[in-house]
Amino acid sequence: MEKKVFGYARVSSYEQNEDRQLIALKEVGVPKKRIYVDKQSGKNFDRPAYQRLLRRLDSSCILFVKSIDRLGRNYSDLNEQWRIITKEKGADIVVIDMPLLDTRREKNLLGTFISDIVLALFSYVAENERMNIRQRQAEGIAAAKARGVKFGRPPVPVPENFDEVHRLWREKKLTLRQAAQACRLPESTFFDKARELEGRCGKTRG
Repeated sequence: MEKKVFGYARVSSYEQNEDRQLIALKEVGVPKKRIYVDKQSGKNFDRPAYQRLLRRLDSSCILFVKSIDRLGRNYSDLNEQWRIITKEKGADIVVIDMPLLDTRREKNLLGTFISDIVLALFSYVAENERMNIRQRQAEGIAAAKARGVKFGRPPVPVPENFDEVHRLWREKKLTLRQAAQACRLPESTFFDKARELEGRCGKTRG
């Protein structure tokens, strides 16, 4: 009996494009109607398309993914899902970019052993690289902060009429809304700028 082929693709956000994965899946013969796509992080397997796919898999199925990190990034979870698909469901998995990860190749004990070792190695490397990237990002941000680089939105400049409007507001000749409108600022921003000004003035007098 000819096996049914399925495909799974994943990108981390809606801004990213899954076209390369879809092309690779179609090239190996996966019908479009059997390709499942998630657009969210690979940190766990709580993904709607993946869960629907999992319910359809059985011993008559082959699942194709372009690369192992498209299936998942968490080392322990990835190994557990591989076990569920290949052992509990009895389906085959083919990782297109890693020919060694093809459970159709050897159905004996040695073949299974080799696939499990290769999977453990590649999934470990994938997660380790993800952790290294996060560490490098954190170190880069810390180094930039040490050099005085500011992150976030640039501060809103104070308009030329701010001091005068601030005086009128403090004298209760203007409401907060009127003062903010006069400076073309949101009320919360005007209030924050007023506190900054008063803080500086207080330090000067001290």
